[in-house]
Amino acid sequence: MDSDVFVLSDMTIEVHQFPDGPVIGFNGTTEWALDSLEQSQALWLPAEHQLRELLGDAFAGMAPTGDGYRVTLRVDGETCGFDAAEPAEAYALALLHLLRSRRA
Repeated sequence: MDSDVFVLSDMTIEVHQFPDGPVIGFNGTTEWALDSLEQSQALWLPAEHQLRELLGDAFAGMAPTGDGYRVTLRVDGETCGFDAAEPAEAYALALLHLLRSRRA
């Protein structure tokens, strides 16, 4: 099952610290075969609304373009846009830019 991808949403999780490292436990999974996995085996892909929230006050808007979507940020009085085929992808590009600019 190493090549299988599973999507879990709206599920309560808890990170447990064990001597071998952190393990993510899924609460309320009596009907699931998966009840936990190593944290290093998990990848969080945020939803659109989560990406938008992370942009915070820098988020100026999102609009459709001819072939996709553009997310616009306003940072330190300057405006920049990020284009992608899907809204979530445009949000992600904008967030990556914002995070990089804050580290510089």
